[in-house]
Amino acid sequence: MTSRPVPTATEHGIDITDHDWWRSAVVYQVYIRSFSDGNGDGVGDLTGLRNRLGHLHELGVDAIWINPWYRSPMIDAGYDVADFRQIDPSFGDLAEAEQLINEAHRVGIRVIADIVPNHVSADHDWFHAALRDEPGAREKFIFRPGRGVDGAQPPNDWLSAFGGPAWSRVDDGSWYLHLFAPAQPDLNWEHPAVRAEFDDILRFWFSRGLDGFRIDVAHGLVKDPALPDAGAITPGTQHTKPHPAWDQEGVHDVYRRWRSVADEFDPPRVFVAEAWVPDNERLARYLRPDELHTAFQFDFLRAPWRAAQLRAVIDDSLDQARAVGAPSTWVLSNHDVVRAVTRYARSQPNHLIESEWDRARWAAEQPDLALGRRRARGAALLQLALPGTAYLYQGDELLLAEHEEIPHDRRQDPTWAQSGYTDVGRDGCRVPIPFSGDAPPYGFSSHEAVDPWLPQPQDWSELTVAAAEANPNSALWMYREALALRRTVFGGVEEGSADEIEWIDDSDGVLAFRRGRMQVWVNTGTHEIVLPAGTRMLIASDPTVTGQILPPDTTVWLVEEDI
Repeated sequence: MTSRPVPTATEHGIDITDHDWWRSAVVYQVYIRSFSDGNGDGVGDLTGLRNRLGHLHELGVDAIWINPWYRSPMIDAGYDVADFRQIDPSFGDLAEAEQLINEAHRVGIRVIADIVPNHVSADHDWFHAALRDEPGAREKFIFRPGRGVDGAQPPNDWLSAFGGPAWSRVDDGSWYLHLFAPAQPDLNWEHPAVRAEFDDILRFWFSRGLDGFRIDVAHGLVKDPALPDAGAITPGTQHTKPHPAWDQEGVHDVYRRWRSVADEFDPPRVFVAEAWVPDNERLARYLRPDELHTAFQFDFLRAPWRAAQLRAVIDDSLDQARAVGAPSTWVLSNHDVVRAVTRYARSQPNHLIESEWDRARWAAEQPDLALGRRRARGAALLQLALPGTAYLYQGDELLLAEHEEIPHDRRQDPTWAQSGYTDVGRDGCRVPIPFSGDAPPYGFSSHEAVDPWLPQPQDWSELTVAAAEANPNSALWMYREALALRRTVFGGVEEGSADEIEWIDDSDGVLAFRRGRMQVWVNTGTHEIVLPAGTRMLIASDPTVTGQILPPDTTVWLVEEDI
């Protein structure tokens, strides 16, 4: 496996005095199992990531977020954590994690890791003790007697996010809660030992130089103590309706405590929340000055490629974040949702898009991937022009589409089995990314003959990093240029008016706004539009666009000329 040389410490480095870097950062998500395999076993690892720091440095990102790297049985790709203080051997070890943090810092890249506080692995020492019914052990989890004759029915009607009931029964007849897989028992966050344990985990990693954490299921943790029935859940409303397991008031006490831990360090460490809540007003509560720093704007990710819906999402997000003095955090793809190229490659509905809904229509509607890639390029320039922070998912810069044809016997996501083999789940967005070559593993692995942990498509040879490097019109070059321009053309408006935009056009299918002297025009419609006079184009999502005509499915950044 080859890679570009990483700049030396004397050429670059993070500015430790910049405590507000997170307000406008571009963060690259590293799904470590699928980023780069350094030891040739078919699974991405820390060696591979360290070898590819040059790619990330040249891309121009400010930070990386790494999915769980802790010791785990990997029932849910590492989100079932058995030991938060050890690196899983498939990825490396603690010393190499510390090396990665130091090497990334030397090239100006901060490092954010995933923390999974809602649940642990069934292989965690605490849960082993709970199954043995050691004194006090079960109180760290949520065990309850069942209902009905002999307690044979679950304690309530809650469902797992992966499908099926959210309760499993143990040998003595009691039930434990798992809002995800049965191998992921939920913790009881009312227990002081649970809160103290995570305080210590935060300090453990912050003291090793980690710059922050992405909080998995940040809206979970605290449940309604009565554990009432949730009632029937209409498909497509799981993120918009209240639920007694989600978004309870008690989570805010947890995050005030976490913020105080983060502020113990110099520079202060930061958090970004994965919080699926009914609306942006609820989301803003997580971003109050004494709680978390940022939270993903999932409505933006779920918005169809339609100007009216995009504008509504942007306005609502900016209004609510502004109310608590926080930046909005924009994301187009991640390891849990259908990739943007594929979402945009089919007809666009008039409602927000849930991945389960999207996957259910695949068989009935074939994708137009060329159209999806054109729209994804346009969406990327829109995302990077908005005030606040932006998260990129690995492979976005290559315009990777969802791998829809993974053989069923190769699927790894628990959703596949727990849905009764009706929902193929998230594997399609988690396929190892291609770096070079004409056939799998496309430079993903140091071993050319290895079969990656998830199979790659046979037609990715033109989507590798090497192929993109050779094509100045590629999305990779567009991303590099956009990230460099973002610092210069929008950097001057980050102070004082960082969250201010002025809408300048709302005609059918058009999204256009001004930030300072910059104008951003997005055409989601079906007809060309004429761009305003007195402006100069800096970048276009379609590299063939150079004049005053903006084609459909295209975004441009314009600068207003001095008159």
